[in-house]
Amino acid sequence: MELFERIRHDKREEGLSVRALARRHNVHRRTVRQALASALPPTRAIRPRPAPLLGAWKPLIRSWLEADRTAPRKQRHTARRIWERLLDEHGAQVAESTVREYVRELRAEIGTGGGLASVAIVACHGAGEEAEVDFGEAAIILAGEPTKIHLFHLRLSASGKAVTLAFLSPDQTAFLEGHAIAFARLGGVPARIRYEYVPGNIFVLLWPSGLCGRAVAASRL
Repeated sequence: MELFERIRHDKREEGLSVRALARRHNVHRRTVRQALASALPPTRAIRPRPAPLLGAWKPLIRSWLEADRTAPRKQRHTARRIWERLLDEHGAQVAESTVREYVRELRAEIGTGGGLASVAIVACHGAGEEAEVDFGEAAIILAGEPTKIHLFHLRLSASGKAVTLAFLSPDQTAFLEGHAIAFARLGGVPARIRYEYVPGNIFVLLWPSGLCGRAVAASRL
């Protein structure tokens, strides 16, 4: 805008030609003519941004999330995992943020029928105050054969540091061994343990007595 004002001023005060004005202000003569025609620069055209390239992959993403409804919880896709699979397995050229937004919308549609807002509640825990334990199933290929294993996962709520162990049988021996190994690797025993999922044959071991002399807050999902 200042350039246009100077050009118009020089034209008004000195009567310079278009060529002279272009030479003085080091601009194209087209710019000089625009300045003389209007005090305001013309609006710069904004090129329309190309539409996200996600459309071709939406049916595939939907099929993955539909399959997740019957898959073990630990093996379900995260938005990042979906994005990585699109890049690595299909050569898709899409942004992670685009995939993440579509996955969020699709999960609301598949899981709740849509319309429900997501609310995050942030919990604060002191160091060593609490841990979470999950003893769920996973499907793997072992020695070339599909095999169901049981994953013991203990995670400290404060630091997020975790220990994950695989067992072939979901019995009490594996459950207690998982605790012992996790405590040894983490260097201590948390003051409280919250159980996200524990098989029924093990749950009776935890209630009403405490585990290892510690108070246990047990809940079943």
